[in-house]
Amino acid sequence: MAGIHSTALVDTKAQLDSSVEVGPYSVIGPNVSIAAGTKIGSHVVIDGDTSIGRDNIFFQFTSIGAAPQDKKYAGEPTRLEIGDRNTIREFCTLNRGTAQDAGVTRLGNDNWIMAYVHIAHDCQLGNDIILANNATLAGHVHLGDWVFLGGFTTVHQYCHIGAHAMTAFTAAVSQDVPPFVTAAGNRAVPAGINSEGLKRRGFSSEQIMAIKRGYKLIYRAGLPLDAAQSALLEEESKSPQAAQYLRLMREFIGASSRSIIR
Repeated sequence: MAGIHSTALVDTKAQLDSSVEVGPYSVIGPNVSIAAGTKIGSHVVIDGDTSIGRDNIFFQFTSIGAAPQDKKYAGEPTRLEIGDRNTIREFCTLNRGTAQDAGVTRLGNDNWIMAYVHIAHDCQLGNDIILANNATLAGHVHLGDWVFLGGFTTVHQYCHIGAHAMTAFTAAVSQDVPPFVTAAGNRAVPAGINSEGLKRRGFSSEQIMAIKRGYKLIYRAGLPLDAAQSALLEEESKSPQAAQYLRLMREFIGASSRSIIR
């Protein structure tokens, strides 16, 4: 294949589309599949049962699909799945899943993963996410669509961060972060909503105001969480243009197993 550098080591069992480019000294294992248009830089290692979609870009010195950093892992067959149009910058590590969870780590589409990011075993990431330099996800973390994690953010295992949420530089997240909420500090606490990000994504002023009212019901009204959920349900009927977003907040709180940052 003309797109594979002469110094790259690509196992004969790997399944690469003819348009895939592989840079110098990269290594691709036998159980790897890579779809059309993806570009692999130099000194990249892609191993394990790993499937990669279309038009991704992997910069040099990334480690993709290696065994999970979990002492319980005993070689069980687990996977890493990467979608389309993701950018993975230098020195990132994305590990396969474990048998203790779904057995698969997933990265969706159109994500921007900056240098030195670690995505551990069994993490489930959606679409249009930005992880700034040195963001670190422990095992079993879930990120919704449009999440932005500031540089050096650390996320405790099993935490969920809802859609459109944001963390500040060096935030240490040890509980769930509801959709639209900005988290800051060590340990991370709520610091308003990501209103600027919502504006950039086309949310109307009425929708943003309704989300702010939802935030106040959760964090400013002095309500227990079950009462806050009831208040959010009532607010949904008052704000039909933003009902789906208020419902997203309410359902996230109801499903949280680690409780939310307070």
